[in-house]
Amino acid sequence: MTKAEARKTYLRKRKNITDKEKLIWNDLILIQFQKLKLPPVSVAFSYIEMSRQKEVKAESIISFLEFKNPDLRVAYPVCNFQTWTMDAVIADENTPFVENRFGAIEPDSDELANPKEIDLVIVPLLCFDLKGYRVGYGKGFYDKYLLETNSDTLKIGLSYFAPIEKILDSDEFDIPLDYCITPGNIYEF
Repeated sequence: MTKAEARKTYLRKRKNITDKEKLIWNDLILIQFQKLKLPPVSVAFSYIEMSRQKEVKAESIISFLEFKNPDLRVAYPVCNFQTWTMDAVIADENTPFVENRFGAIEPDSDELANPKEIDLVIVPLLCFDLKGYRVGYGKGFYDKYLLETNSDTLKIGLSYFAPIEKILDSDEFDIPLDYCITPGNIYEF
């Protein structure tokens, strides 16, 4: 399946998820995530779900990481639509969030995380394959950003669906995941 085919297919599949399925699957993904043997995490980079896109809710994953790592600092993406890049911006319980023009929720803060200090990235995706390559929304924000992180930064995807066999048009600019968590499995790459 090509990225364009996968994007179309999985956007449609997501659209058909019921609210009840989403609640159950988010809980099952958290249970799977809790099984990971993770090293201590000082800085995590996550996202706020776009509910209209029926993205996997990462908030409970971050709450779990905060419980396990009491001094955890959490960053969220802020996108630059002129350069098609993004920054990881540190946020806490007092940070206001705003919606950007594409419906993504971003922190309204100026404290940037150093990409080299990020221990773990929760990566949004539409689907992934058996080698850990993912299909996102097609702008390359995450792949560009992940190039700036350390080689040992953990990259973890969250998906409601099992992997496809292969994304046919993956290229050298695509950064594979280390893990992808689904309601029923942990995939390690």
